[in-house]
Amino acid sequence: MNEDIDRRLREAAEAHRPDRARMLARVERGMAGPAVRHRARPFARSGTRVALAGLAAGGILTTGGLAVAAIVATPPPTPTVTTPATLPPAVSSPPPKSARPSPVAPPPATTPGSARPAPSATSASPSPTADESQDGPLRSAGSLDPKSTVYWTQSNLVLRTTKPLTSLTVEIRIVQTGGAKNTGTWQTLPSGDFTVTVQEAGGALVYRWVLKPGLTVPAGSHEFAAQFNNGVDARSASGDGYRVDAQGSGGSASVRGGFVPTR
Repeated sequence: MNEDIDRRLREAAEAHRPDRARMLARVERGMAGPAVRHRARPFARSGTRVALAGLAAGGILTTGGLAVAAIVATPPPTPTVTTPATLPPAVSSPPPKSARPSPVAPPPATTPGSARPAPSATSASPSPTADESQDGPLRSAGSLDPKSTVYWTQSNLVLRTTKPLTSLTVEIRIVQTGGAKNTGTWQTLPSGDFTVTVQEAGGALVYRWVLKPGLTVPAGSHEFAAQFNNGVDARSASGDGYRVDAQGSGGSASVRGGFVPTR
Protein backbone atom coordinates (compact mmCIF):
# COMPACT_ATOMS: atom_id res chain seq x y z
CA MET A 1 0.00 0.00 0.00
CA ASN A 2 2.80 2.41 0.95
CA GLU A 3 4.59 1.59 -2.27
CA ASP A 4 1.46 2.48 -4.25
CA ILE A 5 1.11 5.81 -2.45
CA ASP A 6 4.78 6.59 -2.95
CA ARG A 7 4.49 5.78 -6.62
CA ARG A 8 1.42 8.04 -7.07
CA LEU A 9 3.06 10.89 -5.16
CA ARG A 10 6.20 10.53 -7.24
CA GLU A 11 4.21 10.60 -10.47
CA ALA A 12 2.24 13.65 -9.29
CA ALA A 13 5.45 15.41 -8.26
CA GLU A 14 7.08 14.70 -11.62
CA ALA A 15 3.99 15.92 -13.50
CA HIS A 16 3.48 19.10 -11.38
CA ARG A 17 5.21 22.27 -12.52
CA PRO A 18 4.37 25.00 -9.91
CA ASP A 19 4.68 28.69 -10.83
CA ARG A 20 6.07 30.00 -7.54
CA ALA A 21 6.31 33.61 -8.68
CA ARG A 22 2.70 33.69 -9.84
CA MET A 23 1.39 32.12 -6.68
CA LEU A 24 3.29 34.58 -4.45
CA ALA A 25 2.01 37.47 -6.55
CA ARG A 26 -1.57 36.32 -6.10
CA VAL A 27 -1.02 35.99 -2.34
CA GLU A 28 0.42 39.51 -2.16
CA ARG A 29 -2.43 40.95 -4.24
CA GLY A 30 -4.93 39.30 -1.97
CA MET A 31 -3.25 40.65 1.10
CA ALA A 32 -2.99 44.18 -0.34
CA GLY A 33 -6.65 44.33 -1.61
CA PRO A 34 -9.20 47.06 -0.52
CA ALA A 35 -11.00 46.72 2.79
CA VAL A 36 -14.56 45.29 2.77
CA ARG A 37 -17.25 47.83 3.60
CA HIS A 38 -19.49 45.53 5.63
CA ARG A 39 -18.66 45.06 9.18
CA ALA A 40 -16.39 42.24 9.87
CA ARG A 41 -13.66 41.67 12.15
CA PRO A 42 -10.64 42.79 10.20
CA PHE A 43 -8.39 40.74 12.32
CA ALA A 44 -10.28 37.56 11.62
CA ARG A 45 -10.43 38.15 7.85
CA SER A 46 -6.80 39.16 7.83
CA GLY A 47 -5.94 36.16 9.90
CA THR A 48 -7.86 33.96 7.49
CA ARG A 49 -5.89 35.39 4.55
CA VAL A 50 -2.63 34.88 6.37
CA ALA A 51 -3.59 31.31 7.13
CA LEU A 52 -4.50 30.65 3.51
CA ALA A 53 -1.24 32.16 2.36
CA GLY A 54 0.64 29.99 4.83
CA LEU A 55 -1.19 26.89 3.64
CA ALA A 56 -0.42 27.76 0.01
CA ALA A 57 3.24 28.33 0.78
CA GLY A 58 3.36 25.10 2.75
CA GLY A 59 1.78 23.24 -0.17
CA ILE A 60 4.31 24.67 -2.54
CA LEU A 61 7.20 23.73 -0.26
CA THR A 62 5.78 20.25 0.27
CA THR A 63 5.32 19.67 -3.44
CA GLY A 64 8.82 20.92 -4.20
CA GLY A 65 10.24 18.70 -1.47
CA LEU A 66 8.44 15.67 -2.84
CA ALA A 67 9.73 16.46 -6.33
CA VAL A 68 13.29 16.81 -5.04
CA ALA A 69 12.94 13.59 -3.03
CA ALA A 70 11.63 11.77 -6.10
CA ILE A 71 14.50 13.04 -8.21
CA VAL A 72 17.04 12.05 -5.57
CA ALA A 73 15.43 8.66 -4.98
CA THR A 74 15.24 7.81 -8.69
CA PRO A 75 18.46 5.98 -9.66
CA PRO A 76 20.30 7.36 -12.67
CA PRO A 77 19.77 5.41 -15.86
CA THR A 78 22.40 2.80 -16.55
CA PRO A 79 24.51 3.82 -19.59
CA THR A 80 24.31 1.45 -22.48
CA VAL A 81 27.68 0.06 -23.48
CA THR A 82 27.94 -1.01 -27.04
CA THR A 83 30.44 -3.80 -27.53
CA PRO A 84 31.94 -3.84 -31.05
CA ALA A 85 31.38 -7.05 -32.91
CA THR A 86 34.40 -9.28 -33.04
CA LEU A 87 35.38 -9.84 -36.65
CA PRO A 88 37.23 -12.99 -37.72
CA PRO A 89 40.85 -12.44 -38.73
CA ALA A 90 41.33 -11.63 -42.37
CA VAL A 91 42.69 -14.46 -44.42
CA SER A 92 44.72 -13.54 -47.44
CA SER A 93 43.79 -15.42 -50.56
CA PRO A 94 46.77 -17.13 -52.24
CA PRO A 95 47.80 -15.66 -55.58
CA PRO A 96 46.49 -17.57 -58.58
CA LYS A 97 48.82 -20.04 -59.89
CA SER A 98 50.33 -19.32 -63.02
CA ALA A 99 48.84 -21.54 -65.91
CA ARG A 100 50.96 -20.24 -68.43
CA PRO A 101 52.57 -23.44 -70.38
CA SER A 102 56.32 -23.61 -71.19
CA PRO A 103 57.05 -22.74 -74.87
CA VAL A 104 58.09 -25.64 -77.04
CA ALA A 105 60.65 -24.87 -79.69
CA PRO A 106 59.73 -26.24 -83.13
CA PRO A 107 62.12 -28.73 -84.69
CA PRO A 108 64.74 -27.17 -86.96
CA ALA A 109 63.79 -27.19 -90.61
CA THR A 110 66.19 -28.35 -93.29
CA THR A 111 66.42 -26.10 -96.33
CA PRO A 112 68.54 -26.62 -99.43
CA GLY A 113 71.84 -24.82 -99.25
CA SER A 114 72.20 -24.95 -95.45
CA ALA A 115 73.78 -27.59 -93.26
CA ARG A 116 71.26 -29.43 -91.07
CA PRO A 117 71.97 -30.30 -87.42
CA ALA A 118 73.92 -33.52 -87.02
CA PRO A 119 71.92 -36.46 -85.60
CA SER A 120 73.12 -38.52 -82.65
CA ALA A 121 75.88 -40.99 -83.47
CA THR A 122 73.84 -43.81 -81.96
CA SER A 123 71.01 -43.18 -84.45
CA ALA A 124 73.28 -43.32 -87.50
CA SER A 125 73.01 -46.76 -89.12
CA PRO A 126 73.48 -48.02 -92.67
CA SER A 127 70.35 -48.05 -94.79
CA PRO A 128 69.26 -51.47 -96.00
CA THR A 129 69.51 -50.19 -99.60
CA ALA A 130 72.78 -48.29 -99.13
CA ASP A 131 76.03 -49.21 -100.89
CA GLU A 132 77.89 -50.99 -98.06
CA SER A 133 81.55 -51.84 -97.63
CA GLN A 134 83.59 -53.43 -94.81
CA ASP A 135 87.28 -53.79 -94.00
CA GLY A 136 88.66 -54.85 -90.60
CA PRO A 137 87.05 -52.71 -87.88
CA LEU A 138 85.42 -50.40 -90.47
CA ARG A 139 82.01 -50.70 -92.05
CA SER A 140 80.47 -48.04 -94.31
CA ALA A 141 77.23 -47.31 -96.20
CA GLY A 142 76.45 -44.52 -98.69
CA SER A 143 72.96 -43.24 -99.55
CA LEU A 144 71.07 -40.20 -100.82
CA ASP A 145 69.15 -38.30 -98.16
CA PRO A 146 65.34 -38.68 -98.54
CA LYS A 147 64.97 -34.88 -98.38
CA SER A 148 66.94 -34.44 -101.60
CA THR A 149 65.11 -32.85 -104.57
CA VAL A 150 65.73 -32.39 -108.28
CA TYR A 151 67.43 -29.07 -107.41
CA TRP A 152 69.38 -29.98 -104.29
CA THR A 153 71.07 -33.14 -102.99
CA GLN A 154 72.59 -34.41 -99.75
CA SER A 155 74.83 -37.47 -99.88
CA ASN A 156 75.14 -39.34 -96.57
CA LEU A 157 77.97 -41.60 -95.45
CA VAL A 158 77.59 -43.74 -92.31
CA LEU A 159 80.86 -45.05 -90.87
CA ARG A 160 81.07 -47.65 -88.10
CA THR A 161 84.24 -48.67 -86.30
CA THR A 162 84.61 -51.30 -83.61
CA LYS A 163 87.93 -49.83 -82.45
CA PRO A 164 89.17 -46.28 -81.78
CA LEU A 165 90.85 -44.60 -84.74
CA THR A 166 93.99 -42.46 -84.41
CA SER A 167 93.96 -41.42 -88.08
CA LEU A 168 90.96 -40.85 -90.35
CA THR A 169 90.40 -39.34 -93.80
CA VAL A 170 86.91 -39.25 -95.33
CA GLU A 171 86.46 -38.19 -98.97
CA ILE A 172 83.22 -37.76 -100.95
CA ARG A 173 83.38 -37.10 -104.70
CA ILE A 174 80.42 -35.55 -106.56
CA VAL A 175 80.69 -35.69 -110.34
CA GLN A 176 80.35 -32.25 -111.91
CA THR A 177 77.51 -32.62 -114.39
CA GLY A 178 77.29 -28.87 -115.03
CA GLY A 179 76.11 -26.39 -112.40
CA ALA A 180 76.76 -28.57 -109.31
CA LYS A 181 77.76 -26.22 -106.47
CA ASN A 182 78.73 -26.82 -102.85
CA THR A 183 76.19 -25.68 -100.23
CA GLY A 184 77.68 -27.14 -97.03
CA THR A 185 78.88 -30.11 -94.98
CA TRP A 186 78.20 -31.60 -91.56
CA GLN A 187 79.23 -34.55 -89.38
CA THR A 188 78.20 -36.10 -86.09
CA LEU A 189 81.75 -35.90 -84.68
CA PRO A 190 82.93 -32.50 -83.34
CA SER A 191 83.70 -30.18 -86.26
CA GLY A 192 86.74 -28.84 -84.40
CA ASP A 193 88.37 -32.29 -84.59
CA PHE A 194 88.64 -32.14 -88.39
CA THR A 195 90.11 -30.04 -91.13
CA VAL A 196 87.31 -29.78 -93.72
CA THR A 197 87.86 -28.68 -97.33
CA VAL A 198 85.69 -28.55 -100.47
CA GLN A 199 87.20 -27.99 -103.91
CA GLU A 200 86.76 -28.91 -107.57
CA ALA A 201 89.30 -31.38 -108.91
CA GLY A 202 89.26 -33.78 -111.88
CA GLY A 203 85.71 -32.86 -112.95
CA ALA A 204 84.23 -33.39 -109.48
CA LEU A 205 83.39 -31.60 -106.23
CA VAL A 206 85.71 -33.15 -103.62
CA TYR A 207 84.62 -32.98 -99.92
CA ARG A 208 87.37 -34.04 -97.51
CA TRP A 209 87.51 -34.48 -93.68
CA VAL A 210 90.95 -35.07 -92.14
CA LEU A 211 91.28 -35.90 -88.40
CA LYS A 212 93.67 -33.47 -86.71
CA PRO A 213 96.91 -34.93 -85.30
CA GLY A 214 96.77 -36.17 -81.71
CA LEU A 215 93.00 -36.73 -81.72
CA THR A 216 91.09 -40.01 -81.66
CA VAL A 217 87.78 -41.12 -83.15
CA PRO A 218 85.97 -43.32 -80.61
CA ALA A 219 84.46 -46.66 -81.51
CA GLY A 220 80.86 -46.34 -82.62
CA SER A 221 78.70 -45.13 -85.48
CA HIS A 222 79.44 -41.73 -87.09
CA GLU A 223 77.98 -39.87 -90.06
CA PHE A 224 79.30 -37.45 -92.68
CA ALA A 225 77.28 -35.54 -95.31
CA ALA A 226 77.96 -33.45 -98.42
CA GLN A 227 75.36 -30.92 -99.67
CA PHE A 228 75.20 -29.29 -103.10
CA ASN A 229 72.88 -27.71 -105.66
CA ASN A 230 72.28 -29.89 -108.73
CA GLY A 231 72.18 -27.09 -111.31
CA VAL A 232 69.61 -26.61 -114.04
CA ASP A 233 69.63 -30.20 -115.26
CA ALA A 234 68.51 -33.31 -113.41
CA ARG A 235 71.49 -35.41 -112.41
CA SER A 236 72.20 -38.98 -111.45
CA ALA A 237 74.34 -40.07 -108.48
CA SER A 238 75.63 -43.11 -110.34
CA GLY A 239 79.08 -41.51 -110.80
CA ASP A 240 79.39 -40.22 -107.19
CA GLY A 241 81.38 -42.11 -104.57
CA TYR A 242 83.27 -42.08 -101.26
CA ARG A 243 86.49 -43.45 -99.77
CA VAL A 244 87.58 -43.81 -96.13
CA ASP A 245 91.15 -44.46 -94.95
CA ALA A 246 91.77 -45.08 -91.23
CA GLN A 247 94.47 -46.18 -88.83
CA GLY A 248 93.97 -47.73 -85.40
CA SER A 249 95.50 -50.07 -82.85
CA GLY A 250 94.70 -53.03 -85.11
CA GLY A 251 96.39 -51.50 -88.14
CA SER A 252 95.08 -49.67 -91.21
CA ALA A 253 91.73 -50.16 -92.95
CA SER A 254 89.99 -48.73 -96.00
CA VAL A 255 86.41 -48.80 -97.31
CA ARG A 256 84.76 -47.29 -100.40
CA GLY A 257 81.45 -47.23 -102.23
CA GLY A 258 78.75 -45.11 -103.86
CA PHE A 259 75.40 -43.46 -103.03
CA VAL A 260 72.06 -45.03 -103.84
CA PRO A 261 68.54 -43.66 -103.32
CA THR A 262 66.77 -44.75 -100.12
CA ARG A 263 63.23 -44.28 -101.46
